[in-house]
Amino acid sequence: MKNLGLIALLVLAFACQKPENNADQMSENQAIIPNEPDSVLRHAVYFSFKDSSSAEDVQMVIDAFRNLQNEIAGIQSFEWGENSSPEGLNRGLTHAFTLTFHSNEDRDAYLPHPAHQKFGEILGPHLKEVLVVDYWTRP
Repeated sequence: MKNLGLIALLVLAFACQKPENNADQMSENQAIIPNEPDSVLRHAVYFSFKDSSSAEDVQMVIDAFRNLQNEIAGIQSFEWGENSSPEGLNRGLTHAFTLTFHSNEDRDAYLPHPAHQKFGEILGPHLKEVLVVDYWTRP
């Protein structure tokens, strides 16, 4: 019974110890993940394409848009997809693209960037309609 009390006391003592700094607990092989911002700027772009544009033309536009993340440093991520909503409220817009930025300044540098302007020249002959919405994410 005396040993049981001593063991309980030791367990309590270890449980009450202040945890070490997370950096101290990490092994040398673990990478430190940089802090992500609490909110990010989403640049949401919606297109419809002209009837005269072929599937290859549309794919060329998509590939050119995707490549902007390799040419413009402020783009944190890029994703895209085709409308699949059964609601029928897309107003003819068929393709959605979302670019993520960490600051207004990064987005503002993207807009007049020569690579973005060149993309506009590729898109122009195929674009029927466009809608752009920028917003800061909220939890």
